[in-house]
Amino acid sequence: MSTTIGFIGGGNMATSMIGGMIASGVAPHNMCVYDPSAERLTELHKQFGLRCCENNDELIKTSDIVVIAIKPQVMAAVIKPLAAAINAKRPLLISVVAGIRADSIDAWLEERHAIVRVMPNTPALIGAGASGLYATELVNAAQRQQAEQLLNTVGLTCWVDEESDIDLVTALSGSGPAYFMLFIESLVKSAVEAGLKPETALALAVQTAEGSAKLVKASDDSLAVLIDKVTSPGGTTEQALKQFRTKGLEQLVAKAFDAARLRSAELADELG
Repeated sequence: MSTTIGFIGGGNMATSMIGGMIASGVAPHNMCVYDPSAERLTELHKQFGLRCCENNDELIKTSDIVVIAIKPQVMAAVIKPLAAAINAKRPLLISVVAGIRADSIDAWLEERHAIVRVMPNTPALIGAGASGLYATELVNAAQRQQAEQLLNTVGLTCWVDEESDIDLVTALSGSGPAYFMLFIESLVKSAVEAGLKPETALALAVQTAEGSAKLVKASDDSLAVLIDKVTSPGGTTEQALKQFRTKGLEQLVAKAFDAARLRSAELADELG
């Protein structure tokens, strides 16, 4: 990719994307970054060798793609002063900022732009992310491909057709790592209380979670069939699954998913 890419914000998500892009063959000299922390910029330059800009205006002038990776609470304050530079350059804007809708960005810039909204998740930090992408009407086919290639460097990407679907992605994969971590934590706690050493319980639980996910990904069987293959009639798994089902696990997951989805929509209204 010979396209120049600028990162507004040099935090964890930007760092993971920069690292993933370089690992996939993008030259550091085709990227630049600005962060208000001079210390952070020094660290990024030492780690990746990419150019650090003195301000966001300079970054925008030299970038075909601008990745916005800042906290949602400061989004308006950061973007509004950049309207003139962005409106003149008209780069593809890729926002990994949670809870900020594309029309809010356009309103702050006072012009409509090609915007791709991304809902990544924390496993992107180790190249195992799952990101939902939404493109506005002004994003052309080439820009969609560029955005997809960029996010593919830190994991799986899936496009959604409606911007409201980003709220569903947030409830599924955006918040999802915490759900699985909570289940692992609960499983480990039960095993330790029953007598296993904590390090043994954690190692077995993590490997079981990873192995199960890999098996689901590699198999052509449905989840129901895979569950049946583990479950022997009258066996241990059957007894455990009965507890999950009679105690309403599916209903609890549905309520948790819906709570996350509704909060995602609420945050978009509040922050926009």
